[in-house]
Amino acid sequence: MSILIKNVLLDRQVVDVYIKGNRFERIAPNQDIEAEQVIDGTDKAIMPSFANGHTHAAMTLLRGYAEDMELHTWLNNHIWPLEAKLTEQDVYVGSKLACLEMIKSGSTFFNDMYWHFSSTAWAVEEMGIRAALSSVFIDFNDPETAEYRWNECLELFDQSRNLDPRIDFALGPHSIYAVSRDSLLKVADFAKKHDLQIHIHLCETEKEVQDSLEQHNQTPVQYLHSLGLLGPNLCACHAIWLNQEDMDLLAENHVKVIYNPVSNLKLCSGNFPYQELKKRGIKIALGTDGCSSNNNLDILEEMKIAALTNKAHCQDPAIMPASEVFTATTAAAAKIFGLNCGEIAEGKLADCILVNLNHPQVVPNYNLVSNLVYSANGGCVDTTICDGKILMQNREVPGEEEIIAQARETARRLITTN
Repeated sequence: MSILIKNVLLDRQVVDVYIKGNRFERIAPNQDIEAEQVIDGTDKAIMPSFANGHTHAAMTLLRGYAEDMELHTWLNNHIWPLEAKLTEQDVYVGSKLACLEMIKSGSTFFNDMYWHFSSTAWAVEEMGIRAALSSVFIDFNDPETAEYRWNECLELFDQSRNLDPRIDFALGPHSIYAVSRDSLLKVADFAKKHDLQIHIHLCETEKEVQDSLEQHNQTPVQYLHSLGLLGPNLCACHAIWLNQEDMDLLAENHVKVIYNPVSNLKLCSGNFPYQELKKRGIKIALGTDGCSSNNNLDILEEMKIAALTNKAHCQDPAIMPASEVFTATTAAAAKIFGLNCGEIAEGKLADCILVNLNHPQVVPNYNLVSNLVYSANGGCVDTTICDGKILMQNREVPGEEEIIAQARETARRLITTN
């Protein structure tokens, strides 16, 4: 497969971008090259596509279901009981809806933790994007449940060897309050043995920290450190309630952190210590979280909220400038997840978007990155390409009407079935 994008804007220069296979082969003006597909890039700009660092994809089916309450009440009384009804088919349908939403708003990678791993993988393979997938591991300190979940994890790991190369297998212990000490030790050992990423919720609420101090006489970060989980392969999501020692430990162990500004605000979880983490050199990406705590998967909206929240919290308009927050969803995120993308450059994976420069929200174009962060939304994305394949062109994704119809029907049945 080859694609030639003609007369497209890249860093204020009009160029042709030639994609061969799944890589950017050549970027230069006025290329005389034959390609299987030619895209007219006039009045469009090419940009790296986005990475969504923390999701629960099939929660698109729970969008708007339980609103306006704090995290633990929301989870225990509403979300987890409804999730218990989800079938493999339900998760497949919800994950396809999530992939559709991300493609439509320019994301071509997501880091997911959810039930029915194989169903999410099936959806990702069909929709053509990338993902790091983990099956959520929760045992609530019950040995029988822990054994069942661990055996399931081992089976899924074996099955993952046959997945599309666009999918990476990860381990997904939900949190220290939902996973036993013995299971966390197994996760740490297995991850080191097989060089796997660990995806976990960490220090999301003050209650989580207080409970940990009472039960372990340690903060959640200190507790994970004592179990050997802190390391470059740990992806810590939320990471809000951190003291100075916690942040030093995260930095010393090269832990990656995922900032989820909209979810944090909606659940009133607290202020993310962006500047303190940044000063320590900790790598940070952005995530939307699931659609029942956000309620969308538009990473452009996440960029704006991230920047504005930090400016207000620090009372400094120079904090988290547009270029910095944009990089957190592109090049920086690619490094966190071990992807050779996040930039429009020869030799990189051909994951990109074409932005419609005639969209009112990006006119005038003094600074395109600034426009995308502060004024745009996913509707400005005209074309989405992943792994050298066109997933959306002229805002159209093949089969989207059927995906939406199936999701509506599935959600209706979930709510009406006892």
